[in-house]
Amino acid sequence: MYKADIKVMDCTVRDGGLMNKWQFSDEFVKGVYKACVEAGVDYMEIGYKSSEFAFSRDEVGPWKFCDDKDLRRIVGDNNTNLKLSAMADIGRIAPEDIPPKNESLLDMIRVACYVHQVDKAVWLAEHCMDKGYEVTINLMAVSKVNEAELDEALADLAKSKVPVIYVVDSFGSLYCESIEHLVKKYKKALPGKELGIHAHNNMQLAMSNTITALMNDTTMLDSTLLGMGRGAGNCPTETLIAFLKNPKYRLLPLLEAIQTHVKPWQDKIDWGYHIPYLITGALNEHPRSAMQWMDSERKDDFVAFMKEMHDYELLE
Repeated sequence: MYKADIKVMDCTVRDGGLMNKWQFSDEFVKGVYKACVEAGVDYMEIGYKSSEFAFSRDEVGPWKFCDDKDLRRIVGDNNTNLKLSAMADIGRIAPEDIPPKNESLLDMIRVACYVHQVDKAVWLAEHCMDKGYEVTINLMAVSKVNEAELDEALADLAKSKVPVIYVVDSFGSLYCESIEHLVKKYKKALPGKELGIHAHNNMQLAMSNTITALMNDTTMLDSTLLGMGRGAGNCPTETLIAFLKNPKYRLLPLLEAIQTHVKPWQDKIDWGYHIPYLITGALNEHPRSAMQWMDSERKDDFVAFMKEMHDYELLE
């Protein structure tokens, strides 16, 4: 009925923060944390690990930095089974700004990179391993990468010590067949490594793509409460937990957090299913143009956005 080696990573604060510059109240973050603990979720990605030179605290909230004092304010000593993760973007974190694991409440650092940054990602991930952290590398925007480039990147990852590599559908443009192809390619190229899946929902396929990856032996599954994430959002944690039928997980705490903390944000920011996000997903384009459109007075002029994305060419 269920796969015992599955691990669920809730990314609500990290990915959802892309929609409001991580301006979450402590109450919100505590609510998500409490829900993840009580629901038996394995990991909570509580934000990014970034350096002060890369971002201004006047513009972004504390979860863009995940300083230990902020983490401790939310989770205390985190004397629970829930592990805490933060994401590090290449070029936005100085290695010396990552403390040793024994001085941090974080358990895992996930290094996000594009295919041309794999060498830097491997160095940073192994640097974090040497400091005592669990690590993954999340290879972003692979829907834009040709096979030869991807093969070269995977060959470099195979030689690294990094134990977990993620298939990432950054633009929400991939279909189940594409996910199956990529997972099989990663498995063949990365013997002995664990695989993860991070899906976006532009084409309403994040859940089915996650299941496809799961059925092909991917064991690290990313999701967010109510699908809260950049643009169209992500695979919903509550849907995934309901599907997995694993007795270690509980659904009710997640629903309580959604009702109390996440749902009210839908009155303030537009994530989830919206036509502009569908259009960028269908065209395999970064959602930034759709996010800008959604922030404009023309957010409901879908035809104009479609024409703009096609450079005003006549559409049949």
